[in-house]
Amino acid sequence: MDISIIIPCRNEGKFISKCLESIILQDYSKEKLEVLVVDGMSEDGTREILKGYAKKYLFIKVLDNPKKITPCALNIGIKNAKGEIIMRIDAHTTCEKDYMLKCIKYLNGYNADNVGGIMVTLPRDSSLLGKAIAIVLSHPFGVGNSVFRTGAKEPKWVDTVFGGCYKKEVFDKIGLFNENLPRGQDMEFNLRLKRAGLKTLLVPEIVSYYYARSEFKPFCKYNFKNGLWAILPFKYTKIMPVSLRHLVPFIFVLSIIVSGVLSFFSSIFFWLFLLIVGSYSLINICFSLKIALRKKNVKYLFTIPIIFASLHIGYGLGSIWGVVKLVGRK
Repeated sequence: MDISIIIPCRNEGKFISKCLESIILQDYSKEKLEVLVVDGMSEDGTREILKGYAKKYLFIKVLDNPKKITPCALNIGIKNAKGEIIMRIDAHTTCEKDYMLKCIKYLNGYNADNVGGIMVTLPRDSSLLGKAIAIVLSHPFGVGNSVFRTGAKEPKWVDTVFGGCYKKEVFDKIGLFNENLPRGQDMEFNLRLKRAGLKTLLVPEIVSYYYARSEFKPFCKYNFKNGLWAILPFKYTKIMPVSLRHLVPFIFVLSIIVSGVLSFFSSIFFWLFLLIVGSYSLINICFSLKIALRKKNVKYLFTIPIIFASLHIGYGLGSIWGVVKLVGRK
């Protein structure tokens, strides 16, 4: 089967070579493969790297994305794709060499419309903070029931997957990615896919590697923006655009703020505030202790709780700000 791989890309000079090399090394006929790197007008040397690969490998092509956001890049790629199968791979990602073969195998074997695998989160550097962030982003307490992050023992039907390998006909049936959503467009698309009666399969033996942010400030900003874009999609669609797990941080942080404010007026809310904060802190420390013991590094006991809290609170604050913006616009 002919495959078109779409890679949204902007200022990815540090990672795009690793990504492309992992694709070049795939156990799949290059005669049946095209790689469409859709670049958002990069300014960090990425363009020069891409031109070098496109000159060396005829199956790699570079397309321009003047709007510079991910859903536009995906839609440009889909419109230019020639393959029967559309596969999305992020620029921060590398894949096992049998990634494509297994995607096709399970796409056909299970009669699925979209197939994805497990995303192994890796730090961008070897610092303690970078490793702690990668651990938190792969832990159920950190990301809930996001199976593609936490893992699975066998293939299972899910709401969404990381990346995705789609039959091209899917886009004829339900349309393209929503260009109003700079973030979360894959979640919204896959939920739309599910509501149309189509199926997404997660396969644990399909493995890719994602390089997460390793600096604290960018990590916090990223969480805030993710939380914001868990809410703003409600403006652009009449259906539920995210899974319920994406609203948990919003409820958690809102409950802390509301009970904290009302505690000045009633002792009941004071005790409720203590219950919420105390319970969360206890659970956080328990999971962090288990991680520190498993990793045999006591330093994680002082790092992991802060990362867990930064993830949840930052995401929750972003969602609250999203609600404020929606209400303000109305």
